Amino acid sequence: MLQDTFKMFVFLTVELTTLFLLISYLVGVLQTYVPPHKIQAMLSDKHGKGYIIAGFLGAITPFCSCSTIPFLKGLLRAKAGFGTMMVFLFASPLLNPIIIGLFTVTFGLKVTLFYFVIAMGVSVIAGFGLEKLGFEKHIKPEAYLAPAATGCQSACGGKSSPENKWKTIWLSTWSDFKKVLPYLIGGIAIGSLIYGFMPTELVAKYANSDNPLAIPVAAVIGIPLYIRAEAVIPLSAALAAKGMGLGAVMALIIGSAGASLTEVILLKAIFKNQLVIAFVGVIISMAILAGFAYQWLF
Repeated sequence: MLQDTFKMFVFLTVELTTLFLLISYLVGVLQTYVPPHKIQAMLSDKHGKGYIIAGFLGAITPFCSCSTIPFLKGLLRAKAGFGTMMVFLFASPLLNPIIIGLFTVTFGLKVTLFYFVIAMGVSVIAGFGLEKLGFEKHIKPEAYLAPAATGCQSACGGKSSPENKWKTIWLSTWSDFKKVLPYLIGGIAIGSLIYGFMPTELVAKYANSDNPLAIPVAAVIGIPLYIRAEAVIPLSAALAAKGMGLGAVMALIIGSAGASLTEVILLKAIFKNQLVIAFVGVIISMAILAGFAYQWLF
């Protein structure tokens, strides 16, 4: 178990560090070519269209729950609408192409459609609701600030050569990364311990079809049990074979794919506790709703 924990820690550290740096850099490049007002206009609320656009933007981005954070920071700095930004945060890891593809192959088109409708619908409703309830005030003020200008930025005066422009984006990316590194390592360490010491048999035991609390238990277990998008569907199929109810399987998939302990810790760097709690509450509620609805319909 210690060996598994260590391997997972190394794997996640390398993977998430690479993803964070790569996505942060690509977001920086995107912001260079797409002015903030265009992103703001695209994700603004125009009779609800902005929320739908944000949901589908999340559906076509192959991000896991952790790698949405760099993109989220870019949306904050672009002053995108709060509600639409939250829709993207909810929808992106749940509806990414990897999960949808594996869902279709493993569970069939009908179940995949059910999953898509639930995830998209709850994401849009939650984003709209959080905005109307005034949760935007729970974003930390520093989250809107771009990293301080470097010597290169100051010297270039905003008219840098292409080489200096790429270097400036990289320096900005590295500055962002150093701020979140303690949160990232802490979350990976805790998640790796859970991964190494919590066998799948334990999950199946307490979330089997005979347990009336199986679906809520599976939803809650899914969040600290960090599972990659590529692994969540095959693991869920294995748990179903071990006796986990299919409604609980659905709840576990949403809980694990929609949020992770690492993502929650990363979000604490940009959200106040009230918004972090609301985020986790939405994911758990979505997972429980999907689990019971699936059990009832199928």
